[in-house]
Amino acid sequence: MDFLAGLPLLLKAAILGVVEGLTEFLPISSTGHLIVAGGLLGWTDDKAKVFEIAIQTGAMAAVIWYYRVRIARTVAGLFTDTVARRFAINVLIAFFPAALLGLIFGSAIKRVLFKPVPVAIAFVVGGLIILWVERRHKGADQPARIQHVDELGPLDALKLGLAQSFALIPGTSRSGATIIGGMLFGLSRPVATEFSFFLAIPTLIGAGVYDTWKYRALLGAQDIPLFAVGLITAFVSALACVHWLIRYVSRHDFVPFAWYRIVFGGVLLALTGAGVLQWS
Repeated sequence: MDFLAGLPLLLKAAILGVVEGLTEFLPISSTGHLIVAGGLLGWTDDKAKVFEIAIQTGAMAAVIWYYRVRIARTVAGLFTDTVARRFAINVLIAFFPAALLGLIFGSAIKRVLFKPVPVAIAFVVGGLIILWVERRHKGADQPARIQHVDELGPLDALKLGLAQSFALIPGTSRSGATIIGGMLFGLSRPVATEFSFFLAIPTLIGAGVYDTWKYRALLGAQDIPLFAVGLITAFVSALACVHWLIRYVSRHDFVPFAWYRIVFGGVLLALTGAGVLQWS
């Protein structure tokens, strides 16, 4: 793996940007994949950790671009359109639990759970939960209670926000927790997926701005090209992923992702046990 560690830093930034964009909105944990990719690339210092948080903004920008018409219509109708106002309020309600819990427990979680075994366990447990929820979803006697994102109420939004909070555990997947939680709460798979995209906007902006400001002393003007490459590659790959996932969930379930998580968790333990993957 010395070859990977010896790659130019800008190329490492591009690789991590692609990894972030492809995994942020799939139920497979972008954090877990970035930890593995960063370890294999030999880039795991404090600046790398800030970089991994900051490039989430590129993935978020992809969602804003993809849903730009809906977002513009919502913003324009905040004071005149009841549906638009309710939708915006629901997103804010869903954002609040993870934001609050992250501020309170974020440092402790990073200190205790950013380790190989907890992350690998989160991958496997998350995969098993997806399998259970999908089996339950298929065996339901009636269609999902909510078939359109505008049908969500404040209580539904709060439940989705609480579900997203489980993603504070590294390896869980923010989108996965929101989507699978939504399916448990009566949302159809497409609606749960779509709402997870919108919920990503304040969540990723908040995380990116908070961590970049918190660790601003580590950054300088010389880091601008590095972060620019990461943001651009994250944006392009996330845009492709969002476009693909919207089509996928209209016809397929998340069972393949569940098995992928289970296998990936096992691989993660194997790489760590073999000394191939180093992290702190």
